[in-house]
Amino acid sequence: MSDSVVTSEASRPARQGGEGLRILLAEDDDTLAELLARFLRHEGYQVDVVDRASALPPPARLGGYDAVLSDVHLAEGTGHDVMRAVHAVSPRTPVILVTGFADVEDAMSAVAGGAYDYLPKPVEPAQVKRMLADAIARRGLVASAGPAPQGKRSDAQIVGSAPAMVDVYKTVAQVARTRATVLIVGESGTGKELVARAIHARSERSARPFVAVNCAALPESLLESELFGHEKGSFTGASAQKRGLFEEASGGTLFLDEIGEISPKMQVQLLRVLQEGEIRRVGGSEPIAVDVRVVAATNRDLKADVAAGRFREDAYFRLQVVTVRVPPLRERKQDLEPLVRHFLALHAERLGRPVPHVAPSFLARLADYRFPGNVRELSHLTERAMLLAREGVLTAADLPAELAGEPAPGADTIAGDWPTLQVLERRYIDRVLAKMGGNKTHAADVLGIDRRTLNRIFARERAAALGLPPPAEGDDD
Repeated sequence: MSDSVVTSEASRPARQGGEGLRILLAEDDDTLAELLARFLRHEGYQVDVVDRASALPPPARLGGYDAVLSDVHLAEGTGHDVMRAVHAVSPRTPVILVTGFADVEDAMSAVAGGAYDYLPKPVEPAQVKRMLADAIARRGLVASAGPAPQGKRSDAQIVGSAPAMVDVYKTVAQVARTRATVLIVGESGTGKELVARAIHARSERSARPFVAVNCAALPESLLESELFGHEKGSFTGASAQKRGLFEEASGGTLFLDEIGEISPKMQVQLLRVLQEGEIRRVGGSEPIAVDVRVVAATNRDLKADVAAGRFREDAYFRLQVVTVRVPPLRERKQDLEPLVRHFLALHAERLGRPVPHVAPSFLARLADYRFPGNVRELSHLTERAMLLAREGVLTAADLPAELAGEPAPGADTIAGDWPTLQVLERRYIDRVLAKMGGNKTHAADVLGIDRRTLNRIFARERAAALGLPPPAEGDDD
């Protein structure tokens, strides 16, 4: 594609939808650029295309676009460069960034830096059409945000580019710099505390403490003392005055995990703090002002608990000013491989071991599993597999036998991911081996092959994972 601007085909009649509105498309993938430009022109938009940040039109023209759609990674420069150039001359022009390499830092920087939205590839033309129409309709309400504050990056361990995770990143970016109370909901093991830490790290409180407490781990009397502190002599064993976690987190963030487990009495006390910004220590009479942002998390359905009378409605509404839903791992299976490699790198560093290679059968077995323990369970499974792996290669045989059970009800493992015949064969071998309790001789009998043939299948897989030629026919593992 040429460095110069490819001017829109003005001779084409405007159709209903775009109505002749002007779009700048920055994309260095010629095929995708042509597809999107043709689609948008068909919808009536006038489209100019560039393939790099240095090929942008001059400022006088740049401010005349109704919206900008840019890939994050261009042949030269980035979508962030495009966005800054556009907003320098027209702060209210909506800029939509698209990327094939979504990550938490880039997504949050994009939204906090003024992007109207941030989309992971692959993008559907119809999706782009809807988003452009919405962005242009709301253009008068869109303003460029300032640069994101630079704080400690405690969000580095959030991994994933599935659309549901990108939604999490965008919400974090939008809410981090506010004072709003945030409720993070999601199943156990999904990484709710990591999201809370990401909110803190991107906030103006990032230099102050982040204090976390598991509300379910403490009895009510002890939790009250931990949160609010106590005065000397306020109860048996209170031999000295103690500051509570609300005071310890002064100026920072207090993360209340498992908030759905606190008692009605504690709900009332928490509501008072949220409304009035002050606490009273146990046994004390004087109010103490606290400047703390509260981020809470739960794996319960608090709305149902409110309906059932188990959770106060006023406390619920005060907690969920903004709600962030962290998706379970079964809804973001495309993130399995990057998560596996992330955890392997962490465990290898901690254990002082080299990072092992990952065979296709290892990932295929995981793809069939529903992960009731979510990302936390995946971390444990990868650590176990790394400890049991032979020759530095993780295969399906290094996973617990129960993972090879029948697919979950309603799961269509063939239509769902369209595996190759070789992958299907390997999955079948894995399940037979699991049914036989890991006994290769018995598994080979059921499969109708001898044990040496089964061993050669495993040996070929390890060789492929290591980038080595397949073993000779006479070799065994």
